[in-house]
Amino acid sequence: MPTPHNAAQPGDIASTVLMPGDPLRAQYVAEHYLEDVTCFNEVRNMLGFTGTYQGKRLSVMGSGMGMPSIAIYSYELYNFYDVDTIIRIGSAGGLAPTVNLRDIVIGQAACTDSGFAHQYKLPGTIAPIADFGLLRLAVEAAEERGATYHVGNLLSTDVFYSDPSDAEKWAEMGVMAAEMEAAALYLNAMKARKRALGIMTISDLVLRAGSLPAMERQSSFTEMMEIALAVAARA
Repeated sequence: MPTPHNAAQPGDIASTVLMPGDPLRAQYVAEHYLEDVTCFNEVRNMLGFTGTYQGKRLSVMGSGMGMPSIAIYSYELYNFYDVDTIIRIGSAGGLAPTVNLRDIVIGQAACTDSGFAHQYKLPGTIAPIADFGLLRLAVEAAEERGATYHVGNLLSTDVFYSDPSDAEKWAEMGVMAAEMEAAALYLNAMKARKRALGIMTISDLVLRAGSLPAMERQSSFTEMMEIALAVAARA
């Protein structure tokens, strides 16, 4: 049944979903890579599409910005729409000195300053991690394309405009890049016994000068998109 956030009917959404933050990036993927496309959601302009890629049924849907937003959409996909796999395709700010603009970062795990995991009432701190099978497929796809990629820890933060000294502390711990969604996605997947992976393109450098314009973030991250599509086709 439709939810307050998703107009899709049962069966409208494929078992594997690519999930960018920007719904216009979802539309770009649908228009440029999928065949026989239908739009299953326009509620709140959070566009969602289903089509086929290399003969496999596949969906793509925006998540919005931040952990509360992706938490709602991914929870509903996993628990109400029988989705098995969500691959986040997003932008991130580079933290590690080895990470540069347009590099790909594959999120093995996601540190966070969010209280999202408090709902589970665990007797300790949980580590939000990606599905290893998806991660391995992403590394293979990146290597096949000759992409400049890194595998490691993300920081999923609730704060976009933060004190630079905070970013420095995470970088000192080897965290590769900062973004705002992966930890909630990984935790929802872990709770539902489903699969999740975050694949990021570096759109700006947090501790150094360098940034890509908004339009380029929306439509030019094709290398990341194609890596995610390759993972989805093989998953």
